[in-house]
Amino acid sequence: MARELMHFINGERVSGDSGRFGDVYNPNTGEVQAKVPLANAQEMRKAVEAALSAFGAWSAMNPQRRARVMFRFKDLLEQNIDELAHMLSAEHGKVVADSKGDIQRGLEVIEFACGIPHLLKGEFTEGAGPGIDIYSMRQPLGVVAGITPFNFPAMIPMWMFGVAIACGNTFICKPSEKDPSVPLRLAELFMEAGAPAGVLNVVNGDKQAVDAILTDPDIKAVSFVGSSDIAQYVFAQGTAHGKRVQAMGGAKNHGIVMPDADMEQVVNDFLGSAYGSAGERCMALPVAVPVGDETADRLIEALTPRIKNLKVGISTDAEAQYGPVVSAAHLDKIKNYVAKGVEEGAELLIDGRDFSMQGFENGFFMGPCLFDRVTTDMVTYEQEIFGPVLQIVRAKDFEEALRLPSEHQYGNGVAIFTRDGDTAREFASRVNVGMVGINVPIPVPLAYHTFGGWKRSAFGDVNQHGPEGVRFYTKIKTVTSRWPQGQREDASFVIPTMK
Repeated sequence: MARELMHFINGERVSGDSGRFGDVYNPNTGEVQAKVPLANAQEMRKAVEAALSAFGAWSAMNPQRRARVMFRFKDLLEQNIDELAHMLSAEHGKVVADSKGDIQRGLEVIEFACGIPHLLKGEFTEGAGPGIDIYSMRQPLGVVAGITPFNFPAMIPMWMFGVAIACGNTFICKPSEKDPSVPLRLAELFMEAGAPAGVLNVVNGDKQAVDAILTDPDIKAVSFVGSSDIAQYVFAQGTAHGKRVQAMGGAKNHGIVMPDADMEQVVNDFLGSAYGSAGERCMALPVAVPVGDETADRLIEALTPRIKNLKVGISTDAEAQYGPVVSAAHLDKIKNYVAKGVEEGAELLIDGRDFSMQGFENGFFMGPCLFDRVTTDMVTYEQEIFGPVLQIVRAKDFEEALRLPSEHQYGNGVAIFTRDGDTAREFASRVNVGMVGINVPIPVPLAYHTFGGWKRSAFGDVNQHGPEGVRFYTKIKTVTSRWPQGQREDASFVIPTMK
């Protein structure tokens, strides 16, 4: 019998009241392993009230004491990483080693948040005018929320709540209903680290919960990661209700392969970046752009046998290179995209649609696929497939290769593979994409930098984590002060210039 999950509100797990539940599957077997409650607006409001109640004391706590909670939380993450990784793999399907990477990249943002006192310092100008000083301070917003996707159920919640809470805000996380157990466990560990009740809440749900977040007047900011259409909706609705919003959307990242690239390294990089985590990454590299037919032919010749030898397995198989996708519906969506690519005239060199895992025939497994001669007018090129499918788009020269990612609707990440520094420098300078890798296939910045794409990959002006995250979760207050020195001035009716 499937177990029933709960919400985490005001420091404890609580049952759902809405009467609505979603299924949480084991992607390896296709079986329902849990029921997750889907919150209504009233349940979301309980979490908001808990966060409001906790905000006063938490925001008044000095920054280094909040940072100590982050230090203890970091230690608990490291102590419990095996438990968390297996929990994550059981609901998402990614192999355990990849799940540990998911947790590690979130943990790195928690490490960054441990140094938050330095980043919360304001500015000071002495003697801006006669006896006048000006100083600024960064203050938390209040209750903030994060709406997180299924593909990184540990990393992305920590990207959001780590910085937000360290800055003095209280937080409500609405995780994906497909794999909610890890965020719930993170909230418990955060309490164990010393956070007061109500500082971090986890409310499960679907669109009802999302809309409750977007319309609640006491939620001051919303961070979102998901598909571009929903990101645009979240941004429009959230800003219409007076909130700060950062909404990260989809991607179609290109890997430009110059004729002088190290082909062996290129093949290794594409294998990991296109097929790792079954392609369910917004920073995956699903489009290869070899420059020149000779480069394309060499790339295909080197890639083909390696792709055919990829090991697909259950998520606990230590030798598997990737596991199942997250759901039956998503598996069907990927297969439909592959069929559409064939219909559009692309050459399907490797077809993984008929893959079946012996002993796990009902699992959501998809073999690797490889397309050649994909063109820019194809739907499968324009849209994000989000599966283990690599498409090859041939470019005749550098300028065409530069235009492809620059003109695509998405602008999350891009990579170029070359030995020529001048080519790499020009590409990085000119390409119309937010994150660039030079001989780095997945250019996700480290925690003390910032993550964010361009175009339909991101809505809003401020990126995630790093200094940008601190700016997003705080507001600036500027104080101009003067202390009386015994001589009063006459009334002035013009704007002061502080000459």
